[in-house]
Amino acid sequence: MFAISLGDGAELRPLEPWQAEEFLAHIDRGREYIGRHVGLPDVAADLGSARGWLQSYADKAATDTGRLYGIWLDGLLVGGVLFRVFDAGNGSCEAGCWLEPAAAGRGLVTRAVRVIIDWAIEERGMHRVEWLVSSENTPSINVAKRLGMSRDGVQRENHLYRGVRQNTEIWSVLAPEWRAARGTR
Repeated sequence: MFAISLGDGAELRPLEPWQAEEFLAHIDRGREYIGRHVGLPDVAADLGSARGWLQSYADKAATDTGRLYGIWLDGLLVGGVLFRVFDAGNGSCEAGCWLEPAAAGRGLVTRAVRVIIDWAIEERGMHRVEWLVSSENTPSINVAKRLGMSRDGVQRENHLYRGVRQNTEIWSVLAPEWRAARGTR
């Protein structure tokens, strides 16, 4: 297994089905906070469903259609980043994240997503990385901005989430833009 340091006692590692108990405990700590904008707490309601969700990403990794990584802070799982969609043939993917409240505001998600975008563009040859986010999710929109993504548009009331129609903002970065911005960091 690999671990990539994110600094400040944090690291990025694969998140796999055998870690379902740890994953569920993490979701339980942040269930209300994470669930404000992301449906993950609804999907990981108990140990079986948590393991099933993790297995779905193990299956995606095996078929090269998605990836899942956890963020550990001082040895405790506090969040994660993923490629919800990964289309190597088309050169496009969709990145996403979640984080429990105790770890918010430290820049962990931004640092972790930089690592996976670098990998997607430089190692896998992706041309476009998307970030889909509820218009109400200001912290996630701020991550997209810090990553140098451009706001492509808004799908108005396209997603029914917990009985409320929400707008989804589409942000993206193209490989040449990513490389140019990386050169200035």
